[in-house]
Parts: sequence; structure tokens; C-alpha cells
Amino acid sequence: MFFNSAAFKLGKLPRYDSRTICPTVTLLDAHATVPWPNGKKFAFTIFDDTDHQDRVNVPPVYDFLQQHGLITTKSVWPLKGRETPLIGGLTCEDEDNRQWLLKLQNLGYEIALHNVTFHTSLRAETGRGLDRFQALFGADPKTMANHADCRESIYWGDQRLSGIRRRLYNLLTRNRNRGRFRGHIAGSPLYWGDFCKERITYVRNFVFQETNTLKACPVMPYHDAQRPDVNFWFASTEGSDVAAFTSAISEARQDRLETEGGACIMYTHFASGFYQDGRLNPQFAALIKRLAAKDGWFVPVGTLLDHIRQVQGDYTLSGRDRSRLEWKWLRHKMASGGTR
Repeated sequence: MFFNSAAFKLGKLPRYDSRTICPTVTLLDAHATVPWPNGKKFAFTIFDDTDHQDRVNVPPVYDFLQQHGLITTKSVWPLKGRETPLIGGLTCEDEDNRQWLLKLQNLGYEIALHNVTFHTSLRAETGRGLDRFQALFGADPKTMANHADCRESIYWGDQRLSGIRRRLYNLLTRNRNRGRFRGHIAGSPLYWGDFCKERITYVRNFVFQETNTLKACPVMPYHDAQRPDVNFWFASTEGSDVAAFTSAISEARQDRLETEGGACIMYTHFASGFYQDGRLNPQFAALIKRLAAKDGWFVPVGTLLDHIRQVQGDYTLSGRDRSRLEWKWLRHKMASGGTR
């Protein structure tokens, strides 16, 4: 768990109230509503985290998405791991998985990076993994998300936050992630920030409860001058498992997203309950069918972010933006106890 709720119950840490410890957060309305191509009313996409995926539990989900015209983003590990992972799954070294991924790519799905394998990698291994990705899929990854177990993750753990928010995060997590992630620290054996800057356009950071991700983070994709090795950051909507995902695309939330003309980037793990016992989760299937019938723009994450930049221009985070965005995420984490 991200925050240790048992520690609060036992009185080992002060009992903070997320409603009072963090200021009310309303991001600057830096961007007006984005016009979507071909007069579409809203945009929707998915970034699928590859954790725990195998040959059985995820392909049927993509078959279903493809049948309903939802073209999204699938992350991968290009290299086979050398260690036993805490959180693992298939990599691109598995021949059947690799062929399936290439088929997905040919159908228009974006292949993204989830670090180069499921455990910590030194700089040389990260470079080799990026080269392997390029060789397999014909280009460097446009989008990526850090993997929880990789200490070379870039600007991760307490480095996602600044000032008092970083100190509060470390207090609440008992310093578990203080200085743990070092992919951005030049001179570290884990450093690969220069590779990231040269080869990756968009990196995922904050996750929010709102279905309209663009409303939660209207400045995305944004550059943060305090974290210069990432070209642009993007936010996402909390949909980590089938329960969270279906909650986020309930009928009422779908309708609100459409009314607002917004954009949802759902972050999920399709290995987490979407396909079990030989069938898709029926609630997921029904809600996706309903969503697909709407007049939405269903494209991969990188395509969506490219469009926003083309319309809005490149945005550099201000200090005020940064403070508000970090408080908003920290409040969400304190309330949910989530990890991502």
C-alpha cells in the first residue's frame, strides 16, 4: 500500500485529514475545451500497464476493444528479466507474446514502454532495452509509464513532488521511497535521463479520480523545468483494476465526459480481473459497448497528446501549476491509499 492505514489506526503516525491538511485544489484554467477531429464530441483512450499479463488473461480484452473500434495503448517490457520480480509478466522475449504485440501494432494500437524489464536495470541495460524496443517496433516508444519495482524509474517516488508536499509524502510513507528512484540522477549507475530526453516524448505521472483527465489536468501534456529529462508529462484517470475502471466509466460518467467535451486517459491493468474463467467481466463489456456507441474519438495515448499539443501549443508548468497539481494528487492518494 502507498499509505499505511494500519499505522494510522495504531497511532504510529499523526492522523491527518486530507480535507484540511492540503489546500483546496483548482488547477489554472490554462486550456479551453479542445476541439476533437471530425467533430467528435470527446476523446477516450487507455494506457494498459503490462503487470501480471500472460497469454490468456489479456488478448480477449483487446479482441473486444478492437471489435468495438477502441484503439488504445499497450505497454511492454522489451527485455526478459534476469531476476525474480515482485510484479512480473510476459516480456517481448516470449515469441508468442511478441507476435501478438506486432499484430496489435499492425491494427493501429500504440506500443509503449513500462521500463525495459520488470526489475531494476543499470544504464547499459536500459539503453539495450530501448534499442531492442526500436528494433522490434520500428521506432522509439512515444509514451511510457514507470514500473513500480524499477529503481531507475525517472522522477518517481518522492521525486514526483516538491517542497512541503515531498516532505509530507515521505512522512506518510515512512521514507519508503525517499531517494529510492534514481533514473534522473546524473552519475548514478541507474541514470538514463539523457536517453529519456532523446527517445521518449510523453511520460505518465499523476493519476486522478476524475473521468475527464483533461479537466483534472488541463495543462497536459506539459513540460516541467524542474524535471528536465522528461519532455512532456501526462496525467491519467484511476482505473487500476476492473472495479476501478468500470466505476470510472459508469453510464453517468460517460455522459458527463461527453457533455464536457473532455478527454479520458484511463490507466489500467487489463490482467486485473477483466477476463476471468473464460469470459469478459460483463459490466466492463456492457459499459464499453455503450461508450463505443457514442460519438467519441478513440485513439492511442500518443495520438491524443499530439493532437492536444497541436491545438494548444507546448506548455511549461508554472510554479503555481506545479503546487496545485501536486496537492491535488497528494490529496487523492491520501484519500484512496493507492500506489500509482
